Amino acid sequence: MTEAIQDGGAAPMQVDPALVRQLAELLDATRLTEIEVQDGDRRIRVARTVSIAAAPAPMALAAAAPMAPAAAPLGAAPAAAAPAPAAAPALAAPGAHPGTVRSPMVGTAYLAPEPGAADFVAIGKPVKAGETLLIVEAMKVMNPIVAPRAGQITQILIENGQPVEFDQPLVVIE
Repeated sequence: MTEAIQDGGAAPMQVDPALVRQLAELLDATRLTEIEVQDGDRRIRVARTVSIAAAPAPMALAAAAPMAPAAAPLGAAPAAAAPAPAAAPALAAPGAHPGTVRSPMVGTAYLAPEPGAADFVAIGKPVKAGETLLIVEAMKVMNPIVAPRAGQITQILIENGQPVEFDQPLVVIE
């Protein structure tokens, strides 16, 4: 079943709702934000807006403002105010770490050179500058993502075969 969509004075375009549903399901399955297909003169683009809810920040206890001391008797020293408790350090987001390696492109990330092979890196493993950390496949081209500096892998922020976006944090090197 197709539906005709009229656009001003142009001829109606035949749209297949089942195809649109399939494209929307593909968006959900791959966690992409948009997809576009073209068949001859017919082009269909399905997009969704993604609202990223910020994770609630850990609440630090607010230090109560010291109360003004009551009037002290003449000759008595005023009471010293208690020191404010130190605020707990806020946990930084993994992508905010200065050693975060980010994806230079949109594609699919692979942690190993081929299925069944050992991963390029593991948490706790030291790496050298220029060493391959993972591969991002984009348009059937395997692009090695290399370590920008030497250090130790402290976090791997993606899973094997996961779609990644441009500038998405991939791994953290300390």
